[in-house]
Amino acid sequence: MAKKFIDIMDTTFRDGFQSVFGARVLMNDFLPAVSAAKEAGINHFEFGGGARFQSLYFYLNEDAFTMMDKFREAAGKDANLQTLSRGVNTVTLDTGSRELIDMHAKLFAKHGTTTIRNFDALNDVKNLEYSAQRIKHHGLKHEVVVTMMDLPPNCVGAHDAEFYEKCLREILDSGIEFDSVCFKDASGTSSPEKVYRTIKMARRLLGDNVHLRLHTHETAGVSIACYLAALEAGADGIDLAASPVSGGTSQPDILTMLHAVKGKDYDLGGLEVDKILKYEDVLHDCLKDYFMPPEATQVSPLIPFSPMPGGALTANTQMMRDNNILDKFPAVIKAMREVVEKGGYGTSVTPVSQFYFQQAFNNVMFGPWKKIAEGYGKMVLGYFGKTPVTPSADIVELAAKQLNLEPTTAPAIDIADQDETKSIAYTKAILEKEGIEATEENIFIAAACKEKGIAYLKGEGKVMVRKNSDIIKPATKSGSNQFSVTVNGHNYNVEVADGFDNFTLKSITPAKESSQPKDEPKAVSSTGASNEITATMSAGVFKILVNIGDSVKAGQTVVILEAMKMEIPIEAGCDGEVEEILISQGQTVEDGQLLVKLK
Repeated sequence: MAKKFIDIMDTTFRDGFQSVFGARVLMNDFLPAVSAAKEAGINHFEFGGGARFQSLYFYLNEDAFTMMDKFREAAGKDANLQTLSRGVNTVTLDTGSRELIDMHAKLFAKHGTTTIRNFDALNDVKNLEYSAQRIKHHGLKHEVVVTMMDLPPNCVGAHDAEFYEKCLREILDSGIEFDSVCFKDASGTSSPEKVYRTIKMARRLLGDNVHLRLHTHETAGVSIACYLAALEAGADGIDLAASPVSGGTSQPDILTMLHAVKGKDYDLGGLEVDKILKYEDVLHDCLKDYFMPPEATQVSPLIPFSPMPGGALTANTQMMRDNNILDKFPAVIKAMREVVEKGGYGTSVTPVSQFYFQQAFNNVMFGPWKKIAEGYGKMVLGYFGKTPVTPSADIVELAAKQLNLEPTTAPAIDIADQDETKSIAYTKAILEKEGIEATEENIFIAAACKEKGIAYLKGEGKVMVRKNSDIIKPATKSGSNQFSVTVNGHNYNVEVADGFDNFTLKSITPAKESSQPKDEPKAVSSTGASNEITATMSAGVFKILVNIGDSVKAGQTVVILEAMKMEIPIEAGCDGEVEEILISQGQTVEDGQLLVKLK
């Protein structure tokens, strides 16, 4: 009897990059590995969408549509190239209007996509209906999704096999047209037994002719067991990645899974070990200079308690590294448990995972529930759809008060349609004002990426990847051997003689001390009564809202910082006139750094 053929989608170039490098991998660095994967017999790739859309404009100064075109050239015309879409959010963290949802499907079809995997983090079927319709309208295959995770201990009401059956029945009852069904566990926290029961249930409801898949991550250490359970229950496909972007926060490695099914009646995509080894060698060479975050290779026993998706984990830790606050990460993960418990049990997958993380981050940085993150607040208030269970009433009340919004039960897509800023006409006007050609691609880039998209289109984008050659500069004999060191709170300038084997100390001199008195506080709250307006945390400068000579009032926002994909308003602590602006847009500032001085 022939072995059952199992379709393997290679997630290396989308979810693998996102899970390990925060999606920051340059196109020309990885394209040779795509050709190597094709030679190894792989013809189903996840190649775009998700965070591998915005990230190209935010961090790589690359065009996602150009990347998709070049990927198609490398993978060949017959490859099944798949992207990830977040239902009514498509490839952004915010809801989109019907115009933008249609444009997303149209452009992705134009630029080489075969299949779109379409999910909603709240499992609100209303958020899938229009996007599914447009995906099929533009000639693409539609893979509809039920999102999964495990809840923290003692939480009940969702995320069991019975809940997933309810979600799947709602999809079937809605009349959504689909070509395949995927159960997606972005945090990798579902137990093998729950996976088995869920896939068995789906096979019973869907019959034998519907393609059924499982997607998971190794983050919690149970991915191989879950994939084996899914195969035993009747799944037709699973997602795997190639080393070095496999395991840990990513999908299991192709070679590992080939080993796990030895002796079983499954043929994993017709793949052969020797060919995959050659492919992985090429991929290693392509990525050898990229900084590998240590947390990307780890399996965490705490993730089931605070379900942070692998695809979001390193994206968040990379941003924390950029803002010099990585030491806060363990506390944020710990705080995330309460945020999930009170938030209505939306699945921890983008954008909801980002909302969870942002709220946990705020609870650590500003005090528990002192500052409601906008995305989290809008979610519990209903602006992203219906949560699986009702969020905690006290959190809903806090969110309504802080965001000045009333709870809503209106469909998220209808709310987006009523927002003028989410119209094509609004974005076109911005492009015309900036002197940028209003092609459909440019409109979508600007609508999806806002100011950073405009900066890219104006040629002002920045490359922000972490490569070892950039992080650790090798010493040279012609280079400076002068260093600044701090000993017991005192700064010194140190100079050493050239050479590697034996450093000879040449001089130590006290560094010039700051003119600021030692007893003056390092940071003045943005709301404190001071003429010096300082940063409340390490962040990037997103917008400067005042000019020298402007009059400002106490409580007026003068600067907007950006950290963890959140905008942080910095307010004047008193009335005054802007005397000095000590920062520039795009600059990274430290906690307590002086931003603006008033007189």
